Amino acid sequence: MKTKKIIATAITLFVLTIGFTQEEDDNQGSVIQTLTPSKLIGKGQYDIKWFNNLYTQTESTFSDGTEPRQTFFTSTIEGYTGVGNNKRWNVGVILEFRSNVVVDRGALEVFEFDGERGTARSGFTSIAPSIKFVPFGSINNFSIQSSFFIPLASSETEQGVFLDQDGFIWQNRFFYDYTFPGNKFQIFGELNSELNFGDEAVFGENGDTIEGSFANNSLRLTPGVFFSYFPSATFTVLALAQHSQLIDLGNEFEQDFTALGGGAKYQLTKELNIEALYTNFVRGNDTGLGETFNIGLRAVF
Repeated sequence: MKTKKIIATAITLFVLTIGFTQEEDDNQGSVIQTLTPSKLIGKGQYDIKWFNNLYTQTESTFSDGTEPRQTFFTSTIEGYTGVGNNKRWNVGVILEFRSNVVVDRGALEVFEFDGERGTARSGFTSIAPSIKFVPFGSINNFSIQSSFFIPLASSETEQGVFLDQDGFIWQNRFFYDYTFPGNKFQIFGELNSELNFGDEAVFGENGDTIEGSFANNSLRLTPGVFFSYFPSATFTVLALAQHSQLIDLGNEFEQDFTALGGGAKYQLTKELNIEALYTNFVRGNDTGLGETFNIGLRAVF
């Protein structure tokens, strides 16, 4: 109950801090249209994003037919501020919280945070100092985000319940966007690379992780393409396609999957926007075949 109250209070404060007065002039553009992840904020500005991802599955490539439901919820807070006078450097931090339930528990039971032995786990799982920079001053719509994730969870799997990777991750995300003439259509591309390293996974007799992670000593590459249409400057609908490839660098495990989806973004106020996304894992190897439901808030001020 205490965790639920903290989360509810955080939601309320986040929204009330900004307010819900629509002040954006459609003819001037908005944050969702002009300040994509490719663009950086200026000195003295702040960019805060709270993104929530719920992944649930009853199928995987490990077996045929349906399986007991597994659900994994990730809540991420990212905060950046601009440094320097040319909008080429931002510094910030990323914090991740996870709640997972297995053995056919309902998807929404991830929000109970009950820690029931053998069926659920939750907690803060990683923190990452992060920087964003524009490598070429003449190309302000191409940027790189580099983050170093430090694990906070005590172990990857306990009592058969996976929580998060127990290893360090050096993540580099490459962003690029292009807005077509007329400002009605926009394409955004991302390449996410994650170098996973740390102790090799050591398992106990019951299959629980004693130390390390299944993904340590591997490289994950995830390219993605997002195509957006803007009926107005404050509203957009989008379609997306992503592929993820986990490459073995010594851990003797590889994995890949492809996801398709879509969503929408709306500029609530001049500072605050909301987004909702859906994706479906349409294929893969050594992976689950589930779907994700996502909602996020972003404030730039």
